[in-house]
Amino acid sequence: MKLRQATAALTVAGILVTSAAGAAGWSPREWFARQDSAPPAATAVAPAAGTVAPATAPNYRAIVERFGPAVVGINTEGTTKTAARGDNDDDPLSQFFRGMPGRGGQSPVPVRGQGSGFIVGQDGIILTNAHVVKDASEVTVKLSDRREFKARVLGSDPATDVAVLKIDASKLPVVNLGDPKRLGVGDYVLAIGSPFGFEQSATSGIVSAKGRSLPGDAYVPFIQTDVAVNPGNSGGPLFDASGAVVGINSQIYSQTGGYMGLSFAIPIDVALSVKDQIVATGRVSHARLGVAVQELNQTLADSFKLPQPEGALVSSIDRNSPAAKAGLQPGDVILSYNGQTIARSGDLPAQVGLARPGDQAKLEVWRNGRKETLTATLAGSSEKLAAASPASAARGKLGVAVRPLTDEERQEAHLRAGLLVEQAGGAAARSGVEPGDIIVAINGTPIASVPELQKRLEQAGGQAALLVQRGDTQIFVPVKLG
Repeated sequence: MKLRQATAALTVAGILVTSAAGAAGWSPREWFARQDSAPPAATAVAPAAGTVAPATAPNYRAIVERFGPAVVGINTEGTTKTAARGDNDDDPLSQFFRGMPGRGGQSPVPVRGQGSGFIVGQDGIILTNAHVVKDASEVTVKLSDRREFKARVLGSDPATDVAVLKIDASKLPVVNLGDPKRLGVGDYVLAIGSPFGFEQSATSGIVSAKGRSLPGDAYVPFIQTDVAVNPGNSGGPLFDASGAVVGINSQIYSQTGGYMGLSFAIPIDVALSVKDQIVATGRVSHARLGVAVQELNQTLADSFKLPQPEGALVSSIDRNSPAAKAGLQPGDVILSYNGQTIARSGDLPAQVGLARPGDQAKLEVWRNGRKETLTATLAGSSEKLAAASPASAARGKLGVAVRPLTDEERQEAHLRAGLLVEQAGGAAARSGVEPGDIIVAINGTPIASVPELQKRLEQAGGQAALLVQRGDTQIFVPVKLG
């Protein structure tokens, strides 16, 4: 088992945690495939005038009739560059084309895409996905009454996949904006959009899960649904049972390139936070804590003497980051952020990423069997972290042969100490430890020598949490000791 396959490491913007259903550049081999390749303020967040309780069967017909006119189709035109014949060394004919006019370099290729959006301001403010308008040189918005407008992209934020458009129109129909926090698993939801270009198509389902973390999307606690979402639906609204927009349809999980029962929407409060920044300043700033975290399982929880597997386990700290200055350490488990419970590791990046640089973060952490409180001042820019002795055997329970790092190896790995794994077998190999890995700590305690490793293993009992570094990535590996 490969370590990077076993657990997804998350970076709090640094949280390294992964877009979405699109007409342009659609690849059936992508599991998470993108769906489609300052103005007056928008409507404030407020629940729509509720006509039904969340669990009551909604009147979808009434929702479509009332709010369908506020849903728009989006068509884009742009260019992308592809390698021209003569640049591909794997092409057996490439040598015959080198030096010919028009050969070599990259050739611009026209690209067209389509998606959906919805109007949040009567003056022409529209929300959609960032990937819908990515690399677009021209964006056309088509209203439900078939009128078409050229749109300006006021700004987009790839980190949350939200973009804000503006068309020159007035007195437009708008959606009502709801509160995704009031949604529960099992509640009815409705999507309206333009799948495959079929305008004003409505599909319905229920909320399957909330707060879902996806690889590469650290800032968004997605709403998972079973609503049929296909290429062209990207950027369209997700309505609750009362007709209020609670999300922006953004991604699907697929092994075929089409809908397979799992759709993901960006909560509308996340999108509105991005929209407000874009409208006010034309750009978006995300806060950064500077840690990598991972999910806890029962074995890791037992290793750290946690009552149950919950929270975000800190596997590494960026140098000179807010986390480092606040005193966070690898092996800490973050249990809450500003009073909000961190139930799963994916809860933390969403909380941090939607804060503003300079905000204070009060962190409740689990360390050495007890709770502590730390305070960090969030930053605004991301920073990527990340005399030889003979090999000594420390096989025993763990099953590895290790040696201390040389000075050069420590500098290259940005570590003060650690043990290089030269051979791996037994419990360590079964858990995914490989030769070349560096054992940095056991159960949160740094390891600098073989005797230290042996001592900590004896104290660990039946299981241990190894902090292992492979390349630039650190991750805790739960090991059941032999």
